[in-house]
Amino acid sequence: MTLAEDLERIASVVARRGEVAGVLAAEPAGGRRVYLVALGAEGARRWLLVDDAVQPVDRREDVRAAASIVAMCELAGELAGGGDLDALRVQLAQVRMVEQPAGIEEAEEAALALDRAVGAPPRVATPAYLDAVGAATIALERALGEIASPFSEAVRAATGAVDEFVREVERGYLLDLR
Repeated sequence: MTLAEDLERIASVVARRGEVAGVLAAEPAGGRRVYLVALGAEGARRWLLVDDAVQPVDRREDVRAAASIVAMCELAGELAGGGDLDALRVQLAQVRMVEQPAGIEEAEEAALALDRAVGAPPRVATPAYLDAVGAATIALERALGEIASPFSEAVRAATGAVDEFVREVERGYLLDLR
């Protein structure tokens, strides 16, 4: 079963509890897959974490871990390569064609590797995904001659957004958390 089919399966079962706005897959630790389900409209959003058997999870620690890794992976994917990898790759190709600076091919290869690491949705939010995006971003930054890491700084600056997302999930959780 593909990830897209898995997400559809989860959505169809959880839809009994309300309108499903989205389903995000995560493997926060140990390879155990869970699904963070958004229910209802944005203003009245509710959340539910279910396991692969579509059984609700009510352990606060598990909900926090899943919400956190989902938010971190989404941010990493959005921030990688300055936030617009396609535009960066076009810009690098133009620089290569016009200016032909030394090392431009390495930068283009690094941008392509980062694009592959980020991938296209749907994806499973995992620590390994974060590591792959981080390593590919560092390789691109080095190929571009960056000394500091703009990506690391952007991720650090966004930790408040991750924390707020986790709090939002907890506040709007469909079940009582233990």
